[in-house]
Amino acid sequence: MKIKNIAIISCTTLFSMLGACTSSSIEKDYASYVNPFIGTGGHGHTFPGAVVPNGMIQPSPDTRIDGWDASSGYYYADSLINGFSHTHLSGTGCADYGDILLMPTVGEQVYNPQDYTQQNLPFSSTFSHKNEIAESGYYSVYLDRYQVKAELTATKRAALHRYTFPASEKAGFILDLDYSVQHQTNLDMQVEVVSDTEIRGHKLTEYWAFDQQISFYAKFSKPFTYTIVRDTLTDQNNKQQPRCKVLLNFSTQQDEPVLVKVGISAVDMEGAKKNLEAEIPDWNFDKVRKDARQAWNKYLSKIDVTTNNETDKTIFYTSMYHTAISPNLFIDVDGRYWGMDQTVHQGDIDKPIYTTFSLWDTFRALHPLLSIIEPQMNNDFIYSLLQKHKEGGIFPMWDLASNYTGTMIGYHAVSLIADAYTKGYANFDLNEAYKASLRAAEYDTTGIVCPALVLPHLMPQAKYYKNKLGYVPCDKDNESVAKALEYAYDDYCISILAEAVGDKENLAKYTQFAKAYQHYFDPETRFMRGKDSEGNWRTPFSPRASNHRSDDYCEGNAWQWTWFVPHDIEGLVQLMGGKEAFIGKLDSLFTADSSLEGEEVSADISGLIGQYAHGNEPSHHIIHMYNYVGQPWKTQELIDRVFKEQYRNAPDGLSGNEDCGQMSAWYILNSMGFYQVCPGKPVYSIGRPLFDEVVIHLPNQKTFTIKAYNNSKENKYIQSVMLNGTPLHTPFLNHKDIAEGGIIEITMTNQPKQWELNNN
Repeated sequence: MKIKNIAIISCTTLFSMLGACTSSSIEKDYASYVNPFIGTGGHGHTFPGAVVPNGMIQPSPDTRIDGWDASSGYYYADSLINGFSHTHLSGTGCADYGDILLMPTVGEQVYNPQDYTQQNLPFSSTFSHKNEIAESGYYSVYLDRYQVKAELTATKRAALHRYTFPASEKAGFILDLDYSVQHQTNLDMQVEVVSDTEIRGHKLTEYWAFDQQISFYAKFSKPFTYTIVRDTLTDQNNKQQPRCKVLLNFSTQQDEPVLVKVGISAVDMEGAKKNLEAEIPDWNFDKVRKDARQAWNKYLSKIDVTTNNETDKTIFYTSMYHTAISPNLFIDVDGRYWGMDQTVHQGDIDKPIYTTFSLWDTFRALHPLLSIIEPQMNNDFIYSLLQKHKEGGIFPMWDLASNYTGTMIGYHAVSLIADAYTKGYANFDLNEAYKASLRAAEYDTTGIVCPALVLPHLMPQAKYYKNKLGYVPCDKDNESVAKALEYAYDDYCISILAEAVGDKENLAKYTQFAKAYQHYFDPETRFMRGKDSEGNWRTPFSPRASNHRSDDYCEGNAWQWTWFVPHDIEGLVQLMGGKEAFIGKLDSLFTADSSLEGEEVSADISGLIGQYAHGNEPSHHIIHMYNYVGQPWKTQELIDRVFKEQYRNAPDGLSGNEDCGQMSAWYILNSMGFYQVCPGKPVYSIGRPLFDEVVIHLPNQKTFTIKAYNNSKENKYIQSVMLNGTPLHTPFLNHKDIAEGGIIEITMTNQPKQWELNNN
């Protein structure tokens, strides 16, 4: 009897063990396909450091200080590291952050001369990419000058460093508080040594974010002695700049690890301490690293791709990784956060506040992607934007550290709101969101909490003219055509909301505003063109001309901007003279000479195919326009070309700025086989699926599967499509088709096809 019991127990245990092994074996390490170095070269402006999905903190190496390619603090072509700061932007065209720089040192600590004309600090170290590792939630590099191995990992609000030192009587760190990317103006710097293992501080800077508050709390695993350096230096403009550094010293044994924990907060030093103690209570570096990787695997697992091409898989999951770096969490563990009104607010930790909203970029593809895989988080982002409206007086265009920057154009928060509503997952107060949307569209400079320099950009006179005259005269405001076209789209989104709340008057008004793009179409040149207050076309005119941020367009030219009518492609077709004329004009976009004209051509016009510029956002929907005029094979062909030419597994593997996830979101959606041309219309245009199979794991435990039969590099055209066993007769897919789960089966071929659906 006892023997039988033992046997039963053993079998049960064995089955349990087998189950555990099976579960473990089938758990995929999606993070192994992430290459954080993609985008760190060229002009991608990404960083390779440690971060968790949408985390507040981004510890990463800084290799240069000034210039466009210093936007993230790191540039792959560089050979010197200045140190490791804790805040970074991913893929932006402007720079900020680079807060709280930490650098391990061995030997005499050199911090003079500090030359504001140089890219590197006196204590920087050479490094080799051969001794550098970047993974999801982990970064490591060997510092040649000091013979120190540096390792970084992170939680949501705190970073954990591990430095392996050589034997030395003069080991230590330089904690550099005055350092920042692009020499921001330090308005206030406070530092306090709490004990021989703890330091805390506060910093207020003025730059892209005019009032950026950050506090930190740092704990060291090894006691130190210290010297605080506080003085002033003369910069390259002959201005006095304050300096604040802490020199830490201790002795080390050979291969001795010294760990540093750093918590940050936009509220105060106490908030930074709470964040640190809540998220990294001990010194277990490997556990924090493992947890960070698990967090990434949880996010990356939302989409499962099947392919034999490992490079394509790496590009895909790195793209997924880039879509979850920002927006960034901006609320402390105790629920406090720094608001747009520049005061501390007590919020709800279950309703998190975020910052870093690059809406001009991300409304196009990032937020539509999130509406599929992370609708609740997308709602959290909308909630944050609504709070910012309440606190600051209006939706931000580009919010950074709870600051209105006034950067870019349009009022695209309304796009996120309209898209959420039409897709049926808007769990916010619709009337409140609608009123906030109306506020963003009307010219009203009152009640907005922002610096005087920002106000004319945040609330440009273009809104006054488009509301009063029906168009934006090019002699009255800069970037008139681009602003007007984006206003027309945003006003279309407002018309959706007006209908939803039953506001018939504004429904009629904003429906009419949505047609304002028609004012700018010149039938003679067949381009969108600047028109002055007298009704005359701007002359001289060249569709190739660009004067960065100082012409009728925004980071583009007439070739790229003529097509920005995503909400009324049918109307644009008619303006062009009908379907055939439209197709001819669209064909010419991709075959035109790629040369550009102008003394200050926008560097953002990149990734050119003809005059189509994939490296910048205004072009991102254009390829799919062929689907609207009965030539879907051209959409498929061009998407395939973009895959092959514009995305690579290399540091310079992006054709333009990553732009906070937009460039990558385009790739994700299109590689799955579809793209949303007009957020606010819950319809996806079908393109060229890259993978043999894609499984989207939806939030409701359902799945949506895309299968591509006969798929290969040569078979880039679609022969037929089946949706849940039924032939699909148009190259379009509704959001509900995806959200409800199911399967779409796409048969590929190597020849252009006129959508031969009945063959299946």
